[in-house]
Amino acid sequence: MRRRSHGRSQRETSGTQYIETTTELKEVIEQVLSFIPEKERKEAVKKSCQRCFQALRIDVNQEFEVLESFLSKLPGILAPGGRAAILTFHSGEDRLVKYYFKDGKKEGIYSDVASDVIRPSAEECQRNPRARSTKMRWAIRDGENPHRM
Repeated sequence: MRRRSHGRSQRETSGTQYIETTTELKEVIEQVLSFIPEKERKEAVKKSCQRCFQALRIDVNQEFEVLESFLSKLPGILAPGGRAAILTFHSGEDRLVKYYFKDGKKEGIYSDVASDVIRPSAEECQRNPRARSTKMRWAIRDGENPHRM
């Protein structure tokens, strides 16, 4: 408790404000978006909070680095003719998977890749609302050049 109050006094003296809790982050976002008309503000704050928390989670968990590492190792672990399907949950992940699969096809690593994403049906999204942002891409390891990576 004492540490927290010390942080608050430092804010007042130095002019620097540290965000220490998720509630404080939400309050900052609310303040920044106070120019938005009241009717639209609640949804704008909600979306902005979701994006901020997603960005923090991605950074803290090093999600792009982990995904990139996995994608670079995938050809070496897939048997010739083996198939991989990857679900992504936001555009940054999808872009990375799309790049690796298309580049792999050009290099002869994959014999075929998804030309477009596969999205969940409206029925599936209704049953599972979290599925709405999901995209799936797939690739098939080339069976004729098993040593190419």
